[in-house]
Amino acid sequence: MTARRNIWLACLIALTALLVLGNLANDTTLDTYHYGWDVRVNCAAVDAHADGLDPYFVKNLKGTKLSYPYLPVTLDVFRPLCAGGFLVDHHRVVHLVLAVLCGLLLPGLGRTRASSRDVGLRVLCALGAFVGFEWVLASGNFAILSGVLTVIALKLLFRPATSGAWKDQSFSFRLAGAALLGIVTSFKLVFFPVLAALYFLPLPRGRKLVLIAVAMFSFALPIVISRVFYADLFSSWLLAIAGKIPNQHSVDLVEINPSLLLLAHSLMDHAGLGDSKPAVFATYALGASALVLVPFAMFVLRAVGSGPARGEGSLLVRLDRWLMNHPFAATRVTVLAMFALYLSSPRLKEYAFFELALYAAILIVDLPALALAAVLTVGLLVPALISITGRTFEGGFGLLIVAMTCFWILLLDFRAAPTRLEPEGLNP
Repeated sequence: MTARRNIWLACLIALTALLVLGNLANDTTLDTYHYGWDVRVNCAAVDAHADGLDPYFVKNLKGTKLSYPYLPVTLDVFRPLCAGGFLVDHHRVVHLVLAVLCGLLLPGLGRTRASSRDVGLRVLCALGAFVGFEWVLASGNFAILSGVLTVIALKLLFRPATSGAWKDQSFSFRLAGAALLGIVTSFKLVFFPVLAALYFLPLPRGRKLVLIAVAMFSFALPIVISRVFYADLFSSWLLAIAGKIPNQHSVDLVEINPSLLLLAHSLMDHAGLGDSKPAVFATYALGASALVLVPFAMFVLRAVGSGPARGEGSLLVRLDRWLMNHPFAATRVTVLAMFALYLSSPRLKEYAFFELALYAAILIVDLPALALAAVLTVGLLVPALISITGRTFEGGFGLLIVAMTCFWILLLDFRAAPTRLEPEGLNP
């Protein structure tokens, strides 16, 4: 029975890999002249800044009508990347190499050494889940850079167990990971709630709060640096993101993107309340809570309440104790929390699903056969099949539905066996 199960699952993985790689290969046959718009605007902004021009005014950017969205400090950070025009001309190859690197570097949930199957699944998920990487590849978006930095941060945060027990002998590495994760979220400000997921790490409460504080400091640091050392550009950046520079593209929370906020806006628009921001945001908050955040919290609290000595201490004390007593499950919960908070973001552009795929890639490796098959089918196979036929997910909520379905598969698997991955004898 086990051999038969392994055969059909291996066939499904092979079919999924064939479709994912075929979809990426099919993209190489398309006319790429109109692709890579994000990398062009980013490097055009860097060049404009180097020439002494204000890069937040589109009239100063060559070859684009899009505006530069990042903090002023990033103009100098991105300068080496854009030097010589290599990235603009060869961003597809560079992005592919970096995406594969992300899959190879992704940490596990507790195993000290990943099998070749695990590594293969992670690379496949990074390249194909939710067609997020395909959007990064098409747009040339710097989400590939934040993805690489996120993977490194997670690698530092999820230090493996030592000698069969979870011994925190390298807290400095976790501090570095938290700091790096904070810097990554400063690239896209709407994703900073992901930092709250660090509370689920299997560490004493004081150390977790230190990690969160370091992450928040790192999140704020690029903003402070931009405000102090790039004062004129910071003012222009504020004008640009607020849409106060006339006749140019501006960042808008409710512009076309497959997020829960835009879904709420669409629902309120049909109800005749699309112009009421309180109604839109209330619906968005209710939807994110009901579909993602509250179920996650309920399943975690259910796992905590099912353990021994569940009546001792406050709820927070019991949660801390459970996380410490179940370190691998705690790591699993941390990644689930990051997935949930990222999925609930009010501005989830198509290319942002690449980073969501990286969180999923950590979780799917240890799934049981049926759950893994479901995630592969819904999250990778079906989107790749739709994309390879020439259809697009842009302008709809297809990617959101796909990602939400995968989240619920992962969440239900956790509900069924929250401590399934814990080695025997580790729990008290």
